[in-house]
Amino acid sequence: MTLKVPCPNCAKEVVWQTSSTFRPFCSKRCQLIDLGEWAEENHKISQSIQGETPLTEEMLDAMEDEFVLNNKFFVEPE
Repeated sequence: MTLKVPCPNCAKEVVWQTSSTFRPFCSKRCQLIDLGEWAEENHKISQSIQGETPLTEEMLDAMEDEFVLNNKFFVEPE
């Protein structure tokens, strides 16, 4: 089954696969229009910023370990 999504800019149907270079957009034009909207600050992330949570060394170490585990290209060859 092929997944099809609407282009966020013009709503044209886009097939979601690696050959769809500009997905989720239908074209480079729609991609650039969207980028321009973000640059002009016409788009904003509506979720409020979470309150200040102090990060402990343990929390940072755990986040670093998880990141390295999930991103193998950062691991030095043995």
